[in-house]
Amino acid sequence: MASRSVNKVILVGNLGKDAETRFTPSGAARTTFSIATSRRWKDQQTGEWKEETDWHNVVVWRQENLANYLTKGKQIYVEGRLQTRSYEDKDGRKVYTTEVVAEDVILLGGRGEASPTADEHSQVVSMPRSPARSQPAPAQQQEEPASGYSATDDDVPF
Repeated sequence: MASRSVNKVILVGNLGKDAETRFTPSGAARTTFSIATSRRWKDQQTGEWKEETDWHNVVVWRQENLANYLTKGKQIYVEGRLQTRSYEDKDGRKVYTTEVVAEDVILLGGRGEASPTADEHSQVVSMPRSPARSQPAPAQQQEEPASGYSATDDDVPF
């Protein structure tokens, strides 16, 4: 019997600091940033509203100019997978870290806005999806094609 598993993460949150891009010795770009997501709930015993914020470390491979758009406070959509890796710290201890390896990153909100209204979503930065994936990206506004643009069968979303 074949077994199946799923490793998928979807986050919408705000950037905690500007994204940073570094390059591996082989020249591959590695962009990292952190996203804050929050949840609110009403305490059953006290009736007070409480809020909890979680921080998520995100890594994006081979997107060297992505960091130019990802600045502190911006609201973004991230879709990817969880990956845990280990390394030795300066004291020789093994350290484990779990991060989101992003496949899609979309900057939300209009130009210059940190948070969008319900009907404003602007695809300022979007990474290409892998060809094996057939699901459409979240609701996005497409830019008007330049004059002389001719649609092909690949451009039709169904």
